[in-house]
Amino acid sequence: MSETFPTAPAPVVTRLNPGDVPAEVADRLRTGAIVAPADVGVLDLSGSGAVASFQGLLTSDLEQPGDGAFVFGALLTPKGMIVVDGWAARIGARVRFTMPTEGRERAVAILQRSVPPRLAHTVDRSVDSIVLRVAGAHAVAILSASGFTAPPHAGHAVETTLGDVPLEIARASERAPFTFQITAAAEHQSALVARLVRGGATIAEPPALELARILAGWPRLASEVDEKTIPQEIGYDEIGGISYTKGCYTGQETVSRLHFRGHANRNLRGLLFELDSPSSDPNTTSSTLAISPPIST
Repeated sequence: MSETFPTAPAPVVTRLNPGDVPAEVADRLRTGAIVAPADVGVLDLSGSGAVASFQGLLTSDLEQPGDGAFVFGALLTPKGMIVVDGWAARIGARVRFTMPTEGRERAVAILQRSVPPRLAHTVDRSVDSIVLRVAGAHAVAILSASGFTAPPHAGHAVETTLGDVPLEIARASERAPFTFQITAAAEHQSALVARLVRGGATIAEPPALELARILAGWPRLASEVDEKTIPQEIGYDEIGGISYTKGCYTGQETVSRLHFRGHANRNLRGLLFELDSPSSDPNTTSSTLAISPPIST
């Protein structure tokens, strides 16, 4: 990486092992909804130039959707390789970036080096915040039954209160592996989870969100994404992680040239395995994601 994007410790590769997600939790992803704490870092970029500064770094468009936007994208090296990816919520003059814990140090380094203090400043909220994600077929109904104010549509975030608890509630895109992301002070975690459970959600642990991610075919830093991955190799076009109409951002030249004049030499593929162990349920399957050369048609 360049001096602007210093080399950070290599993220620990994440793995989802058999038995990490109880069968009843996996079933609730299909028939109801789960709530689990996300293993993420939280950075707030605030100031008069926060939105414009982040717009110049993120692969997706944060300005065009306007106030309340909630988008997925990545911060790249000048050569177009992914440094860290995550979800950006725009509320007023503040941008909140939620990224995998493995990429928090990298995101902090980029923002501190790329954003002038006179325009915006970065605050790491990772320690004092809790991020809950609600996933599953009936997440919308269960959030409503729990008394939360849901954003009006996908790709939108709102600041609200529940009783006397300030919250940010964001609704992800339709293809995302979760439906809602709720961010609040860490001290309110138990009360928020209890309310969602009363509304019909099932309590789960972070591996359940990892399962939902794999089933959705969604890439993740330290799993399918390393320091040499470019966005198109892992399906950013399909999941809405790149804008080809926004202004310039770091790494745009490589990304745009590949889109308009070339093609990716590798693609993300989902693999579904049938378990043939005599002791297993013959109808049981397992799935994973892998990077492979493109399939010719």
